[in-house]
This record gives sequence, C-alpha cells and structure tokens, in this order.
Amino acid sequence: MTDTPNPKTETFSNAEKDPDDWTTGDEPMTGAQASYLKTLSEEAHEEFDDKLSKADASKRIDELQAKTGRGAS
Repeated sequence: MTDTPNPKTETFSNAEKDPDDWTTGDEPMTGAQASYLKTLSEEAHEEFDDKLSKADASKRIDELQAKTGRGAS
C-alpha cells in the first residue's frame, strides 16, 4: 500500500506558482494565452502585446481580468 494521494479521490490545493518563478516563464506566451489576452484586451480597451513571455502574459491576464471582471469567482 502506498501513501501517495489518489488524484481521483483526494482534494489538492490549486495554489498557483508565482509566474516570476516559472522555469519556462521567459518563453513566448502560449496560443491559449494569446487568444484569451486578445479578448481581454479588446474588452478592456487596452493594447494587445503579442510579444509577451508566458509569465508576463499571465500577469497581464490577471490585470485585465480584474479590470473587466472576468475570472472573478
């Protein structure tokens, strides 16, 4: 028997790692990030920057979600 939690039955923390600590944070943003960021930028009447890194795109998404009310629980 193992002490490893079963991901199908155990509750896990969804705590997010700070984008500044991501090992791939300096890579270009993903296609999903770009698509969502473009939508948020349009809704917030803000400029869309397609040259952001993964980490910077994540931070910008958080900023624009706060401004637009998207992603609010």
